This record gives sequence, C-alpha cells and structure tokens, in this order.
Amino acid sequence: MNLVHEHITDAIKAPDLIRLRDNIILARFETMKVYAALGAVRTLLDRGVVRPGQTLVDSSSGIYALALAMACHRYGLKCHIVASTTVDAAMRAQLEVLGATVDQMPPSQSLRLDQERRVHRVHQLLAQRPDVHWMRQYHDSVHYEGYKHFADLVSEAVTGPLTVVGAVGTGASTGGLVEALRATDPSVRLLGLQPFGSITFGSEGFTDPEAIIAGIGSSIWFDNVRHHLYDCLHWVDFRHAMAGTIGLLRDHAVFAGLSTGAAYLVAEWEARRNPDRTHLVIGADTGHRYVERVFARHEEAPHVESLRPLEITSLDDLAMPWSVMEWQRRPWLAARQEEQAS
Repeated sequence: MNLVHEHITDAIKAPDLIRLRDNIILARFETMKVYAALGAVRTLLDRGVVRPGQTLVDSSSGIYALALAMACHRYGLKCHIVASTTVDAAMRAQLEVLGATVDQMPPSQSLRLDQERRVHRVHQLLAQRPDVHWMRQYHDSVHYEGYKHFADLVSEAVTGPLTVVGAVGTGASTGGLVEALRATDPSVRLLGLQPFGSITFGSEGFTDPEAIIAGIGSSIWFDNVRHHLYDCLHWVDFRHAMAGTIGLLRDHAVFAGLSTGAAYLVAEWEARRNPDRTHLVIGADTGHRYVERVFARHEEAPHVESLRPLEITSLDDLAMPWSVMEWQRRPWLAARQEEQAS
C-alpha cells in the first residue's frame, strides 16, 4: 500500500467507512464527486474526446465543481464552472485559486429558476467558445465510471445483504455504485432520497417553504438518473433533512452535509425494519457549507427517533414532510403508465 499520494485527489477520493450502528455504515467523503470527476476526465482523455490544455465547463451546485476543478488541476486542463446561487464564498474562493473561472447565478429561492439560468449560461458559453467541452454531469454516462472503484472498496469491506442509501441527485453516484455492486450481487437494494419539488421522481408539484436542497433533486430532467435501479424512494423536506444532519453530529460526532443527514434519517428508519441487512449511508460531503442554514439552527431540529414517514403506494398519495414508496426497480415510463392505469 502506497502511503504517499501523488495528488490530493488520490488522498480524498475514497471515503472513511464508519459503523454507526450494528447494521448502519457511513461512507463519509470529504467530497464524493472526486470519483465522478476523475473517472470522467480520465476516460475522456483516454478516448481522445478532450486534450490537455482544453477547457472543461459544467454547471454545479457545489461539490462537483470542486471535484472537476481538482481533476483539471491534476490532468492539466482548464475549468469553467457555472455555479448555483448556493455555492458559498469558501467554495468559490477554492475554485478561483485552483484556476477555475466561475460564473455564479444571482440569488434565487427557486430551484427551477437557478437550474434553468445555469443551463442557459452553459449554452451561451458553448455558442461563444466551440473549443470548450461540456462535461454534462447530469446527462453523460461517463460519470458512472469512477464509482466502480468505490464499489470495489465496499465489496471488500461489507459482507452479507446490503442496502445502499443515498441522495438521487444526478443519478451517477448511487447508480454507478449499485450497478457495479449488482454485477456480482443482484440482491443489493438501492434506496433513493428526493426533496419535494424535484421532477426526477414526480414531486414537482410540491414546494418546500424553507429551503432548496441543491444536489439532491432537480427541476429539470437528468438523463443520468436510471429509475430502474431504485428499489425504494424517500421524499424528505428540509426540516427532516436538518433533523438527520443534526442527529448525525449529536449521536455520532460526524459533521456532514444535508444530503448525508437526510440519508442517515432514512437509514435509521429502514435499519429498524430490516435488521438483517447492512445499510450503507452515502455521505457526500462535510457540513461546512451548511453552518448557517443548518447547524446554527440545531435547537430547532427534532430528534430522529421521533420522526416517521408516510408509507404510500402511489405518487398520487405523496405528501410532505416525509413519504416513502417501494419503487420496485421500475423504469420511469412504466411507473407512470402504472400510476395512470390505476
């Protein structure tokens, strides 16, 4: 085992695996999307799609932006980020010092408006600069490649029946991990998390009055979400995600982001119902960018043990603040046709 890394991305790409309960393990990343960015950039270079010195551009709400900037730093590429309004000053400063050019969207309380502005800006850049390569983290399946290495780590560390719990987001992290794991064990279950207001699994008719949970859901269609990979879906509002985030720090001294907290909340509930399965919680990033919005409000957070989801069998019954539904690995079109027929 080589103890000296050649680049920071080698040091931070793999998570720390932490046992939270007998049947809950946390995969705690500093920034999970280093796997996606490294795997994608390496593959594109190997295929000759991009060349050293070229500019890579993409839209991001935070952790992918940093991962892509690090990958560009490693492989001698330039980076241009069209950043969500949720990207904070600390993240932006890191991107700029790494050499990335940052276009940041104006303040917005609308996830849809923020994402539409970013997509519009990316298309403007492509029209102005045909030499740049759009990474398309939401649509290009090349972002699945890096998570095969994560799957190898999980396979070595975890034995027995496994359930993966993580935010759906772009689809690549949970999808890439589980596709690789199911190549040798088709019984691996995948539980996806969504915020209310996301189009990805049909909650676009809802509005979360407190906050945008950027990076967990979307108001636009993501081709990288492969609906047929998911066994079960949980829709969680901001208050419940905050409860999980504060609970994770209070109960286990783990300082993590909002999507990790939401996944912890879900895993606690699922693990009590399925004690024979190990639940792997995907902890995408640390809690630093949530200090003011989440951790400073810790006294408001309800205890995880007091919260229960509404168990539903149809999207027609979806309701805030927390709903759960067996998805049964259905493709999106088939699921919608079943809903309409019933």
